[in-house]
Amino acid sequence: MCGIAGLFGYLKTAPPVDRNSLDRMTRAMISRGPDGDGTWISRENGVGLGHRRLSIIDLSEGGAQPMVLDGNRLSITYNGEIYNFRALREELECEGAKFVSGSDTEVLLHLYDRHGTSMVEKLRGMFSFAIFDRNKRGLFLARDGFGIKPLYYTDDGATFRFASQVKALLAGGGIDNAPSATGQAGFYVWGYVPEPWTMFENIRALPAGCTLWIDGNGVRTPRRYFDVTDVLQAAADSPSDWAQTELRDALLDTLKHHLVADVPVGTFLSAGLDSATIVGLTSEIQDDALRSVTLAFDEFDGTQFDEAALAEKIAAHYDTAHNTQRVKGADFRDEYDRLRAAMDQPSIDGVNTYFVSKVTAETGLKVAMSGLGGDELFGGYQSFREIPKMTSLLGAIPGMRGAGTLLRKLGAPVVSAVTSPKYASLLEYGTTYPDAYLLRRALFMPWELPKLMDPDMARTGWAELEEGSFRRGQVDRLKTPRAKISALESTWYMRSQLLRDSDWAGMAHSLEIRVPLVDTFFFRELAPMLASSTPPGKLDMAASLAKPLPDEVLNRPKTGFAVPMRNWLLKDDPTATERGFRGWARKIAEDCYA
Repeated sequence: MCGIAGLFGYLKTAPPVDRNSLDRMTRAMISRGPDGDGTWISRENGVGLGHRRLSIIDLSEGGAQPMVLDGNRLSITYNGEIYNFRALREELECEGAKFVSGSDTEVLLHLYDRHGTSMVEKLRGMFSFAIFDRNKRGLFLARDGFGIKPLYYTDDGATFRFASQVKALLAGGGIDNAPSATGQAGFYVWGYVPEPWTMFENIRALPAGCTLWIDGNGVRTPRRYFDVTDVLQAAADSPSDWAQTELRDALLDTLKHHLVADVPVGTFLSAGLDSATIVGLTSEIQDDALRSVTLAFDEFDGTQFDEAALAEKIAAHYDTAHNTQRVKGADFRDEYDRLRAAMDQPSIDGVNTYFVSKVTAETGLKVAMSGLGGDELFGGYQSFREIPKMTSLLGAIPGMRGAGTLLRKLGAPVVSAVTSPKYASLLEYGTTYPDAYLLRRALFMPWELPKLMDPDMARTGWAELEEGSFRRGQVDRLKTPRAKISALESTWYMRSQLLRDSDWAGMAHSLEIRVPLVDTFFFRELAPMLASSTPPGKLDMAASLAKPLPDEVLNRPKTGFAVPMRNWLLKDDPTATERGFRGWARKIAEDCYA
């Protein structure tokens, strides 16, 4: 796992590559790659690539980046892991390719050389990379299907800049940092900044599952090669009467791929079914004891949210080398400035991942697996049950949304004074799946935005967000409630919050977080099962284990990976008018972008 950056003056009028700017961008990402750094510049082509290295595969200097092929004909800077790189390498060698390293980076260069931009269709892993093609004088960018690894860019009309972090782009200088109305509105509504927007008008994220080409003709429109909704829709045409053995085989296959590394791979372990299943299946795959880490909080001691005791029981059950680390409010206050600095874009979540990454890195691990994605795929959230009920009831009433808007305008002041403002929007936002999802997940409702930011920016930002991505009817083409909610959770909450938080929080401690349940190959195998009349749930996932989980784990009510935020956040702030996550959102936005 690494940090990448680059500049490309694609017009002849662009200024020469500024090495100092490139160096500032890479220095801003030292924690992403403490094991090495590199810079490659081609002044005649107006391009410079930078890299910070966290060595996971091919620890030798042969894996250093940026890497070139055939005397700089192709050059790459790459962040991620390609789990099927050995199989791809064998194919390429059969076709005549010659390798000088054992890295997956070199595989990417040869794969592009052989297949061009369609190479991304063959990749299994998490990645963002840039390849400069000297013969075409073009720059090719790509990002993995689910958007596990970030990639941001900005274009001033002559020079294209990119990096793994927004803050790295800003560190390079020369960027218009005007605020984004859409990014700001999105943050207050969702508690995260939904891609492709950022908090800056002129910085965008390359969308998940997309590639981008830049040459003398300018920056092209991103091309999508993987889409969650497309896969689910295609699967609905051939649903599978799945068997437990099929699900088990698919789970084992993705875990085997995610264990590919030249350093030890550990795992986060909670008392939940997702991480417990990963631990149990991994214990079947490898002979050495898996190293597992549990994060516990003093404030939760003896409550239903204290996962330590059950996690330790799971660890003993599967004979892992286990470590439980406890965190208290004082630790949060001591770490707050470092946490805020590490947070590349504001988020109301990620505190848990930051601390579990910190304690995991302190055990000496550089790679840890997470159960992220299990709820989105196997229907673990309440949204899978609540939203279909809500929309079937309210959506059947003609004119309900319009009437609901009117009632909200009349009743919101009274309702907001005694309970959550969301209740004022129940009839307005309860008739369609996208609306009901917003109601379920929103931090602030769209009509509250003018109180949080400039009113004109609020109206402009929400209009663009709503028009640009939220009400396009992407999920309307899916046939089942399960598929619709899975698509919404995967492309909103999981993509722009959970995965992004895992990236910045892990990289803050030079820890690579792998997510075996978030894998395009696994998803394509699972999709026909999800489209069946009886899609697999969390208990079906857990039932794939050869050695069953203890009953108290199987029967434990879902609590999520909780953090005692109410005890910690704003505790000593007498000026705070709101507590919990709404107050946290205001504070994080102010502290990150004052």
